[in-house]
Amino acid sequence: MKLNMGFVDRLIRVVVAVIIAVAFFSHQITGTFAAVALIIAIIFLVTAFIGFCPLYKPFGISTRKKEAV
Repeated sequence: MKLNMGFVDRLIRVVVAVIIAVAFFSHQITGTFAAVALIIAIIFLVTAFIGFCPLYKPFGISTRKKEAV
């Protein structure tokens, strides 16, 4: 598994996940939307921590800086 997420991409995902979690646990969002948003937040956290986004792979997207040779 080749890492394809840069620092800024990962940071944005963590921030968005935290915002969603705060909104969920403070009951700012409820119902089906809240459940879907929480699942997305969990996915964002997992992908941010492992540094790999499976949806980027088929499109050849990488936000990671090129490694020096």
